[in-house]
Amino acid sequence: MSEAPTAGFLLVDKPGGWTSHDVVAKIRASTGAKAGHAGTLDPMATGLLVVGLGRSTRLIRFVQGQAKEYVARARLGVATDSLDADGAILSRSPLPVDEAAVRGAMERFVGDIMQIPPMVSAKKVGGKRLYALAREGVEVERSPRPVTVYEFELLDLAPCDYPEIEFRAVVSTGTYIRTLADDLAQALGGHAHLTSLRRTRIGALRVDAASTLEAIEEAVSAGTLDELVVAPADALSPMPRIVVTEELAAAAAHGVALPLPAVGAEVPDDAPITLLDPSGAMLGVFRSRGGVLRPEVVTA
Repeated sequence: MSEAPTAGFLLVDKPGGWTSHDVVAKIRASTGAKAGHAGTLDPMATGLLVVGLGRSTRLIRFVQGQAKEYVARARLGVATDSLDADGAILSRSPLPVDEAAVRGAMERFVGDIMQIPPMVSAKKVGGKRLYALAREGVEVERSPRPVTVYEFELLDLAPCDYPEIEFRAVVSTGTYIRTLADDLAQALGGHAHLTSLRRTRIGALRVDAASTLEAIEEAVSAGTLDELVVAPADALSPMPRIVVTEELAAAAAHGVALPLPAVGAEVPDDAPITLLDPSGAMLGVFRSRGGVLRPEVVTA
């Protein structure tokens, strides 16, 4: 086994049937590194799972907070208790629609919307995960919460009484695609459930660059795992970044807060900033408060 990387991210193309926890446990066992994932994927779902290694697990929340892109298929007219194909069918009612109707309804969901989390989700209510309550046959009231749909595009529609649609969605963190599909169907006069879901992007990280679990194991055995590891600064590339002088970099590496006038850059208030040294190496994530750039995570 090669030496475990001390920091960075692995881009995994998660197979169907695996939980996100399963994938992290497999990578932890293979690499011997501390590991955690940025954004849960349901067992049915495939696609991009970003796994932080070593010290980079402290940066996972910043990766998770970036916009996510999905390609999904949904069956209109058929409701299931989980809003996906793994659930039990609750009702069937024909919902013949055409492309114009679907595209028109989709437009209503682009922007800031309120969404009720599904019962089969990892959100906690009263200290318990909703999916755990669902397994017990308990349904609790969930409060709507704000999410943002940046893009919602129809890719394909197979017309029939129970049409299947394929769509692409770019959404904020915390958005449930299964709920978005069912809400769309309700706007068309019925219900829907997902038949497939694939995450294709988180921030600037794309599934095209992801590796299978088998490829990761092979790289571990060959001692070439570092070739698959994405640098923390690259994983956080959508965040604003500032390059500081050698003197300020030395202070930042020790967790010292930096006065904004010394930084010499315009910094949005209360927004996370990636701080880099003159060579481009990441020093950490800092946040501007009260005229001072304060460290949230120091990675140097």
